[in-house]
Amino acid sequence: MSQQPHHWIDFRRDSDMQIEAIRAHFTGHAYDPHWHDSYLIGVTEQGIQQFHSRRERHRSRPGTVFLLEPGDLHDGDAIDAQGFTYRMLYLQPALIAQHMAAIFADLPAGYELNFAATLSDDRPLALATFNAWQHLAGDAPLMVKEAALQQIFSHLTRHQFWRKQQREHLQEHRLAEQTHEFLQAHYGENIGLGEIASLLEADRFRLTRAFQQRFGLAPHAWLIHKRLNEARRLLAAGQTPVAVAAEVGFADQSHLGRWFRRVYQLTPADYRQRCTNLPDRPIRSR
Repeated sequence: MSQQPHHWIDFRRDSDMQIEAIRAHFTGHAYDPHWHDSYLIGVTEQGIQQFHSRRERHRSRPGTVFLLEPGDLHDGDAIDAQGFTYRMLYLQPALIAQHMAAIFADLPAGYELNFAATLSDDRPLALATFNAWQHLAGDAPLMVKEAALQQIFSHLTRHQFWRKQQREHLQEHRLAEQTHEFLQAHYGENIGLGEIASLLEADRFRLTRAFQQRFGLAPHAWLIHKRLNEARRLLAAGQTPVAVAAEVGFADQSHLGRWFRRVYQLTPADYRQRCTNLPDRPIRSR
């Protein structure tokens, strides 16, 4: 009889720096393709962490650093029974921009940080990531956490390249970008693909094809993950799962819960509690 996959997750959110730190172990299938609106910097501790991103298959081994940009679609699987363990930090783009602006003071406007490669064997960066996780998860003094984070950014300069934000696109690329902008602005609404296609004066099949080519997911699937990213933000701010489900466009709390567990391996209430130490429901006074 085969063993059932199992996992554990140690999740912390640093209130001083607004950084999420996760240490997790997975066997079997870890998570379906999804994306985040933050930069992900992690290091594999044990086992082989297999995932697909940027239309390539990657295998991260112990000591390997993995680097993902906002919007990078990725999944996760273990390749054998021992599974894999990793540590990872979620860094908001505003925090990245703040630190990189200090390092590259003469950087022209209109550029964004991109990683030159998804995997790296940079041992100093791996150690810096490991140490930063320890300090953030261990609630170290603020100056210690700031110094640990600065070590990461100093090592990241060897892995970045600056790509000018595109303003002119080919026709299909522009259609995908316009659809993306509409979904960003109306993610909480009951949007129909036909409505978007009509507004953009495009055939909905062409629109879907262009969007999937650009972002790796069909519009409806991308919309689910946009709603999940917004749900994370609101839950971390202390809103209840039932309120969040209604605000971001899920049918109800159970609908949000099913998707949240599927993608993050946590319930919305558990995620909220770990971020805020607030219970799922208000405690009534006697």
